[in-house]
Amino acid sequence: MRIKERYRFILDYFAEHKPLAETELHYSDTFQLLVAVILSAQCTDKRVNMITPQLFKVLPDAESMASASQETILNLIKSCSYPNSKAKHLKGMATMITEKFNGVVPSDIEQLQMLPGVGRKTANVIASVVWNAPVIAVDTHVFRVAKRLGLAPGAKTPLDVELALTENIPSAQRPLAHHWLILHGRYVCTARKPMCDKCEINQWCKYFQSNEKHRSITNQ
Repeated sequence: MRIKERYRFILDYFAEHKPLAETELHYSDTFQLLVAVILSAQCTDKRVNMITPQLFKVLPDAESMASASQETILNLIKSCSYPNSKAKHLKGMATMITEKFNGVVPSDIEQLQMLPGVGRKTANVIASVVWNAPVIAVDTHVFRVAKRLGLAPGAKTPLDVELALTENIPSAQRPLAHHWLILHGRYVCTARKPMCDKCEINQWCKYFQSNEKHRSITNQ
């Protein structure tokens, strides 16, 4: 199967069956989404959503978070992974937004990456979710699913995967495609035990087809 055909079949399936895919993080504005995405690094969205209600009740915006001590932030997020570094990043991020960007989260991806704790993936998430920018954020789920499906053959890094997806996914579909791949990786194409037999796109999946061929040869 040619890669263009693989993309077309998979994107058409998601567009028909998952038209309303969106982030599972809870937030009320751009700043709160940014905080939640920073917290979600190597942490489940479920855990983040347990932390943020109290965090946002005490520190709802950039100004209040910038004014808080790092210890205060740490105590509010301590049940997430790597709380010390995340508390440092959150305070630094909120301080820069307050002092450099007048309390407003910048919409420019390069400016977003200037913020402490914000790398390319996080910047792309914010840009695509908030401003519907035609970018692809590649986290561990997107990286794994894209590789298994055969959407990014030969890719070795998240940037490689991002470039492959960007090249082959129409710009209007990129914000949705990010969520399609994440949710597929979270609930179907899981890291340790992918549910290939229950997967509704396995006929277009390079990983599944390769394993099926191997089983067929083994059983002969």
